[in-house]
Amino acid sequence: MFQNILTPAITAFATQSSAATLPVNKEACEKIGVPSDVSDIVLPMGCTMHMDGSVLSSITKIAFLFATFNMPFTGIGTYAMAIVVAICSAFVLSGAPGGGLVGEMLIVSMFGFPPEAFPLIATLGFLFDPMATCLNSSGDTIASMMVTRLVEGKEWLTKKMN
Repeated sequence: MFQNILTPAITAFATQSSAATLPVNKEACEKIGVPSDVSDIVLPMGCTMHMDGSVLSSITKIAFLFATFNMPFTGIGTYAMAIVVAICSAFVLSGAPGGGLVGEMLIVSMFGFPPEAFPLIATLGFLFDPMATCLNSSGDTIASMMVTRLVEGKEWLTKKMN
């Protein structure tokens, strides 16, 4: 897996788009031995729904803005709202290069930060989004491998190698 995941990871990092990484991810899955019927379903779904890196970066951005504007980031209600907003902002325009900017506008508006917060969070987005997309896209390939294990059994990889 590690030798085949590098090209999709670099592509995701450079394009900042999970959708642009689909062909390279498909190729990596073929090299790993994931059946095409599995990767044909899992990769496109993961492209829009598997956004763990984006959610993590959104939570980091939210915490950063709370600290920057000296607002208390405490309480169950604040944490729950941060999680919901992070999930929503991760799915806004998922797959589109630079789609994170719309999610960042959502973060600024939902928490009532002043307009000056947007350039700060956008700067963080430009720093975090390549790595978040890399994590999202690499996870799609790994999810394909996990589904293959469920469908084909524990020994699917050793059977493919032989």
